[in-house]
Amino acid sequence: MLKAQSNELMGGEEASRECPNCHSKKNWKAGVRQTEIGEVQRFLCRECGFRFSEKSNIESQMNKGRQLSAILKEAKKLDTTTETKTVAGEKENQNIKGELLQFAFYMQKEGMANSTVLAFGRAMRRMAKVANLNDSESVKEALSKLEIEENTKVSYCVAYTTFLRFLGKTWNMPKYTYRQKLPEFIPTEEEIDQLIGGVGRKVATLLQLMKETGFRLGECLSIPWTCVNLQNSVVTLTVAEKHSLPRVFKVSSKLLNMMGSLPKQNEKVFGRMSRGTATTCLLRSRKRIALKVGNPRIAKIHCHLIRHWKGTMEYHKTHDMDYVRRILGHRSILTTQIYVNMEQMLFSDIGDEYHVKVASTVEEATKLIEVGFEYVTEMDGKKLFRKRK
Repeated sequence: MLKAQSNELMGGEEASRECPNCHSKKNWKAGVRQTEIGEVQRFLCRECGFRFSEKSNIESQMNKGRQLSAILKEAKKLDTTTETKTVAGEKENQNIKGELLQFAFYMQKEGMANSTVLAFGRAMRRMAKVANLNDSESVKEALSKLEIEENTKVSYCVAYTTFLRFLGKTWNMPKYTYRQKLPEFIPTEEEIDQLIGGVGRKVATLLQLMKETGFRLGECLSIPWTCVNLQNSVVTLTVAEKHSLPRVFKVSSKLLNMMGSLPKQNEKVFGRMSRGTATTCLLRSRKRIALKVGNPRIAKIHCHLIRHWKGTMEYHKTHDMDYVRRILGHRSILTTQIYVNMEQMLFSDIGDEYHVKVASTVEEATKLIEVGFEYVTEMDGKKLFRKRK
């Protein structure tokens, strides 16, 4: 019973196939992929997060595809009316797909970020299923009926406005209001460490990097090896997302050791790992870890929540909004205001109480700084450090 529950939380029945990327045999079934020859079983590597399909699976599906083709050749003529409707429907679908593809090229030529191109493309594909994209009134009606959050409707409206600009059209956008929301909760450092300790090597390194720097998921995945200085313990973010500022961070020896253990088969630190792969690995692992340690909060931790934790903790330690703004790369101090609210919510009942440590050597001082202690003063040849409780 417990084993079946565990397998369900871990993503399905484990399969002893070798990952073509890192050659690990720790894999699980991860859904199917639709191909021209039918469904092909896919697998997800628990070590590196690489998705792959088994060759024998593909060959089996090819044989099924040949059998299906033979059966279709023996089928009789379709009813004339049905055939006409089918051809007309297929033509309309092809026109929509063609427009959306040209829309993607248009956004790229306009210099929009890849994440924006993907997000707007997803929004328009979803709207195309429930409305006529060439009729703004049809889109308005579909939006009013969709059971999604109002913030999402605002995003869809912005995407559709861009789509109409691509077509040379305009519309009267419905008045949905974007509302900034606070996270449901901020995890503790212990909960984040439990999550990091329970995932695979590559995802653990990714989460540790987020914890120490506050980088966004896409920013972490884009870091090349040339921006990691192992000798000086420095990680540099040269190109930030969402028009944020570039940043340089001094990181811990723990993170450097984790990064040094990763395979250097690609110019990027995390290789070919994508947002989708990283998110899927985290979603499945966190459920298993939450069940193991008996803490359901861990099952709700996502990548951006770790960034929220970093901003909140940095403000709690310094009470300096401009410092937190520079740490997170915000261009506007107004964006950083959210962490003031979260810090007050979390620590409103806690006074300025500190853990105090004394360091006699450089090594001791280094270890204290790595775990969040800040230098205060020196007395009798000893260095005093403190960290808020």
